[in-house]
Amino acid sequence: YNRWANRRLYAAAAALPNDDYRRPAGAFFGGLHGTLNHLLVTDRNWMARFEGTGEPPNRLDAILFERLEELRAAREREDERIIRHVSGLSAADLDAALDYVTSDGRPHRQPRWEALAHFLNHQTHHRGQAHAILTRLGVAEPPPLDLL
Repeated sequence: YNRWANRRLYAAAAALPNDDYRRPAGAFFGGLHGTLNHLLVTDRNWMARFEGTGEPPNRLDAILFERLEELRAAREREDERIIRHVSGLSAADLDAALDYVTSDGRPHRQPRWEALAHFLNHQTHHRGQAHAILTRLGVAEPPPLDLL
């Protein structure tokens, strides 16, 4: 679902004129460009925690890619990484404790399943913001993200 929803959102973003795509929209991370970059930043942060590898971005508002095409390609790669990781987890892995350091430097421990639920819900939250930005920009009918 995550990959499917991201593909729909990126297709709608790619159909926008660049000025609209970059237009400030009053969202927490500015406009669509900032919001989509934030989603990739936080996904990389969480995947580094889950896998114990990689150097995640150190700012939640980091702009990892200025060009939408590059951001979209990185999003595709990250979605595939997420799918591979989650597909390889056992029930015991899901129940095991996950130790990590939060973005503000505090150590934290919680069950992996709980962290995964937060991880995926966070994406849904910001995809909802991106969807609202598309509406605000005048996209007559942003792509539905419901499965029905």
